[in-house]
Amino acid sequence: MFRFFENLVDPYTAYPETNTPPTQLLPFMLDYARPFRRVFVFAGVMSVVVAAVELWLIWVMGWVVDILSGDPAQFWDSHGAALILLALFILLIRPALQALDVLILNNTIMPNLGTLFRWRSHRHVLRQSVGWFENDFAGRIANRIMQTPPAAGEAVFQIFDAITFSLAYVVGALVLLGHADLWLMIPLILWLGLYAVLMVWTIRRVGPASQAASDARSLVTGRVVDSYTNIHSVKMFAHHDQEILYAKEAIDKTRSTFQAEMRIYTIMDVTLVALNGLLIVGVTGLALALWMQGAASTGAVAAATALALRLNAMTGWIMWALTSFFRELGVVKEGMETIAQPIALTDGPNAAPLILTNGEIDIDRLSHHYGRDAGGLDDISLVIQPGEKIGLVGRSGGGKSTFVKLLLRFYDAERGRILIDGQDIAHVTQDSLRQQIGMVQQDSALLHRSVRDNIRYGRTDALDSEIVEAAKRAQAHEFILSLHDSHGNTGYDALVGERGVKLSGGQRQRITLARVILKNAPILLLDEATSALDSEVEAAIQDTLYGMMEGKTVIAIAHRLSTIAHMDRILVMDEGCIVEQGSHDALLARGGLYAGFWSRQSGGFLDTDTEGTP
Repeated sequence: MFRFFENLVDPYTAYPETNTPPTQLLPFMLDYARPFRRVFVFAGVMSVVVAAVELWLIWVMGWVVDILSGDPAQFWDSHGAALILLALFILLIRPALQALDVLILNNTIMPNLGTLFRWRSHRHVLRQSVGWFENDFAGRIANRIMQTPPAAGEAVFQIFDAITFSLAYVVGALVLLGHADLWLMIPLILWLGLYAVLMVWTIRRVGPASQAASDARSLVTGRVVDSYTNIHSVKMFAHHDQEILYAKEAIDKTRSTFQAEMRIYTIMDVTLVALNGLLIVGVTGLALALWMQGAASTGAVAAATALALRLNAMTGWIMWALTSFFRELGVVKEGMETIAQPIALTDGPNAAPLILTNGEIDIDRLSHHYGRDAGGLDDISLVIQPGEKIGLVGRSGGGKSTFVKLLLRFYDAERGRILIDGQDIAHVTQDSLRQQIGMVQQDSALLHRSVRDNIRYGRTDALDSEIVEAAKRAQAHEFILSLHDSHGNTGYDALVGERGVKLSGGQRQRITLARVILKNAPILLLDEATSALDSEVEAAIQDTLYGMMEGKTVIAIAHRLSTIAHMDRILVMDEGCIVEQGSHDALLARGGLYAGFWSRQSGGFLDTDTEGTP
């Protein structure tokens, strides 16, 4: 039975992906909840049915009080059959109806709706560009992905568990009181008016207050995760107290916003108790007055009193349900600031896979300044021949990293274009472009998975034997065999820790190299590929690096000029422009920037912070 209801909706069902999701709350919720439309209709009907049954039982209680005034000796003969049917209904039918109601809410909607929201939100966020991620905290993004789905599920739950139920109950209460005597409707109508005023007052304040509290919680998460992610820097600079204060500022903001939210609830609770007192006194007092005048039966007084007490008990729950509903909507709205952001870097409508034949790269008047007036690249034109090995050097901020990011299409160029074998990379699919490029970065961060999974990331269909061979070529096999983690995994099954923190910089770099060796892409980008290696290990894998370059188009960024001295051509970049290019010997003979860098090196390192032309 549980499995049937749990599988009524598939949260992973196919859906049309969009680059511009709805940015308004209601369209956003409706778009995500589309697979649940029929389930929502059934849930609404069941909520009304359950409310009707509860009201009917109050009416039945009044009927029982009225029939007690008859002859006890004839009571069973007159009403026994009806009482037996009533008992069977209470014992069998009512639980069955309640079961249908809670099964559809608890087992169909709640688990699957949150899963659907989290799944689609994660898919959407992963499609964002690298630049988009660079402009936000990873912790805050993750927090919104995690807290928005349960908030959306809770909001929908309250609609059917409380809001629909309470509306049906109030309408039914008016009908029930009106059936006893129309005058009994008056105190309930007056109370409903005052209750509505309180509800509007509360809702108008709870939404913004809850969103402010949610924003504050996200800020705390972002700052805490930032400290944990950079724990080495925190410890190295002895900034423990500074980080505590940095987090405390956000934590105290969370406390303040939560206090403001709780003040609203306190005012609501006290006012609600006073209003409910008016309801009980009004309905019960008027019912007694009508009974004393002979206009209402004893059963009507009993039913009216029971109804007033039941509403008294329900109103706090309804108000909390409503405030919870709007509070959760506030959380969803805050989450939408991340989840509903449009995808800015997209494949064109007619984008085709990149077909790489030779590996020629043509840079045509390429400019990119990240929306600023300076930095990045400025009108670069360059042709890299198939199989050519290019070295890229220059001061920090000279444009080297921007060049690589644009080649990978992590950003769209502000002006100009990049062609690979005659195909504009802006008009091919991003995945096909990046599948043809292997890159070893200076920051060799790894996934918090096993060594095997990290190497296999280069080619997911690789055999274990191919993974081991790639590790051997990267001089990583021996140290991998000695690894072990706290879960008892060893060797290639050992977990490397978040961003690979359990390994040394050199070990991480060699695993990254093994991953790129396994990928075996025809275009190779090396960004300080050996920067984390000691001289002995670097010397051991030099042959591997040159073997990797064989037959490939290579662009290598290096501060250690000895690693690129044998390249076919070296480009010197400064302030976003290519200011020199040629072979190592030709550039030395020219006596320009490159020659100055080379002469100032000690051990082959480039002084990239030196200003001015030597």
